[in-house]
Amino acid sequence: MKKNLKTEFSTRQYMLSRDFEIYYYSDRSLPNVKSHTHDYYEFYFFLGGDIKMHIDKNTFVPVPGTMMVIPPGLPHYATLTNGESPYRRFVFWVTEDFLGTLGSISEDYRFLADRAKKSGTFFMHKFTEIAFNSLQGKVFSLIDEINSERFGRDAKILISVSDFMLSLNRAVYESENPTQNDSDSESLYHSIILYIETHIDEDLSLDELSEKFHVSKYHISHLFTKTNGLPLHKYIIKKRLGMCLDAILSGQDISAVSSGYGFSDYSVFYRAFVKEYGKSPKQYKDEIMRNK
Repeated sequence: MKKNLKTEFSTRQYMLSRDFEIYYYSDRSLPNVKSHTHDYYEFYFFLGGDIKMHIDKNTFVPVPGTMMVIPPGLPHYATLTNGESPYRRFVFWVTEDFLGTLGSISEDYRFLADRAKKSGTFFMHKFTEIAFNSLQGKVFSLIDEINSERFGRDAKILISVSDFMLSLNRAVYESENPTQNDSDSESLYHSIILYIETHIDEDLSLDELSEKFHVSKYHISHLFTKTNGLPLHKYIIKKRLGMCLDAILSGQDISAVSSGYGFSDYSVFYRAFVKEYGKSPKQYKDEIMRNK
C-alpha cells in the first residue's frame, strides 16, 4: 500500500518540535514567502522544479541532487519561476540543542552544521545520483515512521534521524576526501534492505524499487546480486518465508500469515515454503513442536 508522505506547504517559519522537523514538499504554486531567518539549522534538499534560491546576497538556480545547509540567522527564501514541473524538495530543521546531544556522542554528527556556522554563510553540495537516492530512501523511511503509530515508534525515529544525520555528514566528507572508500553503492544497498524489511507486505518488484529509489532496475539488480549473492526476488522470497516461519512458530494461523508478509495467495506461499524448507508449513511446525 502506497502512503502519501507529502506535506502541504505552510509559510510557518518556526518549529513546533523541540528537536527537529522533516518535510517532503511537492508544489506547483507557492504563496509569497519573504526573506526570513531561523534560530535553527535548515538542511534543504532540492529534488526538482523551476526555482530561484536566494540566500543572503546570493541568487542561483539549484540543480536536482543539491543540498544546502543554512545556519541560524542567515536570510533566505525561494521563488517559483515556473509551475509546470512540481517544485519538489526535502526540508530538515534541527536545533542547536539536538545537534549538541548528537555531538556528545560523536563530533561527526556536527561536521556540516559547524562548517556552515563557522563560515558565516551557507554550505552547498551536489550529490551523486546514487548517494542522493540513498539519502532520499532514508528520508522517506523517517517520514513514514513519524506518521506511524507502530510499537517502538519514538525509539525508531531517534535511530532513523541519527542514521540520516550521520549518513549525510559521511557522504559529504567522503566525497571531499577521495582516498576514503566510496560508499555510495553500499549506502543504496542498505537503504533497499531497510525498505524491504519495513515494507515486506507491499509490492517489492524491481519496477517499484526503481521508482522509489530513482535508480534503474538494472543497477538495483546488479548491485543486489554482486553484494548479496542472490537475485533481488530470491532475497525477498527468503525474507518473507523467514518472517512467515517465525510467525507460524509463534502460534499464528498458518493459512493467514502468508498474506501478511506479501505473498499473493496461499498456494504461492505453500510452494515456496516446501521448496525452501523441504516440507509443508504444518509438517515443519509439528516437527519443531515435537522436538521441544
